[in-house]
Amino acid sequence: MSQDKANFSTQVIHAGDQSSYADNAIFPAIVTASSFIQRSLDEPSEYAYSRVSNPTRHAYESCIAQLEGGSGAVACASGMAATSTVFELLKKDAHVIVMAGVYGGTFRLLNDYRSRTSGVTVSYVDLNDLEALAASRTDKTQLIWIETPTNPILQLVDIAPVAAFAREQGILTCVDNTFCSPWNQRPLEHGIDLVMHSASKYIGGHSDLIGGVVVAASEDLLKRLRNISMAIGAVQGPFDCYLALRGLKTLDVRMERQCSNALSVAQFLSQHPQVEAVFYPGLANHPQYALGQRQMRSGGAVVSLRLKADRAGTARFIEQLSIFVLADSLGGVESMINHSYSMSHCSLSHEQKAAFGITENLLRLSIGIEHADDLIADLQRGFAAVSPEKAGQ
Repeated sequence: MSQDKANFSTQVIHAGDQSSYADNAIFPAIVTASSFIQRSLDEPSEYAYSRVSNPTRHAYESCIAQLEGGSGAVACASGMAATSTVFELLKKDAHVIVMAGVYGGTFRLLNDYRSRTSGVTVSYVDLNDLEALAASRTDKTQLIWIETPTNPILQLVDIAPVAAFAREQGILTCVDNTFCSPWNQRPLEHGIDLVMHSASKYIGGHSDLIGGVVVAASEDLLKRLRNISMAIGAVQGPFDCYLALRGLKTLDVRMERQCSNALSVAQFLSQHPQVEAVFYPGLANHPQYALGQRQMRSGGAVVSLRLKADRAGTARFIEQLSIFVLADSLGGVESMINHSYSMSHCSLSHEQKAAFGITENLLRLSIGIEHADDLIADLQRGFAAVSPEKAGQ
């Protein structure tokens, strides 16, 4: 059976070109060399300089590209470096359409920097409203940036119709697939041109690397991305590429456990009297449940909630947790909790946060691989700290 026909759980172990330069090594070597020896003037070697290409990076890039079903990939120094690499495809004074509620770092890059340095203008649109999407297009629109699910409200975008609209208009599309990973969602199969990941999250999976990656659907886009990567030099180093590739080996088993745990946690929270709202597309009562079932393998491993509490009560809730750690990331094997208002989206104004539904009592849970019963018991301890009895004391 060829690799591309095998089940995902087999592909994560064997996908791509993972040939080793060390005899009999079962895992690709970490090649730290900055330069490579050329045998003669007329006999160029496969690798010359590691900013351009590197054997360890190639092994990782070819693996993630196959998992996403793309022509190839470019590994970058961080998720934001990968996002910036995509934006380098645009001409000066480009117009970009972005899913409303986009990640705060992407919002900051576009509004505070690209608008000033490249003349980029941005329209933030609910991409599920195809009429609003069409109305926001201009003659300068060059890219539609799709984040699905969004961070932290977990709103989904129906990818296929947005991709179809973009193709008709000659507009590039890119999906930030960080929250799903290729295990849970494969945007290229829905007609998308580019897929971006913060590899620090589910791809690495162990909270021990910083990295990003862009997967291209076509050879032409891949060539352009590689030229950009070579020019700006924001490449991922060989050791982090090794960590990312090692992380991919367990992506299937990690996501199985994390998504199963997330569903259990979401079901528990949806019945809790101290929860104002739960955001998780894997719940049958979620307004986009049918879309999630059609487009994703599961509801994902992130659950967001609004507590029936003020800022002080929210702080007490967090302080009582012993398994969930307060951290500004997600996707690791350990469960994390994030206060989006003051952490992941802190650079937005109060008005901008309110427009995106980011309130002081909103919490984002990144569910790890611990036992679901222990995670629920930990949350119970948090609720005990914000119970009505406690609030009256």
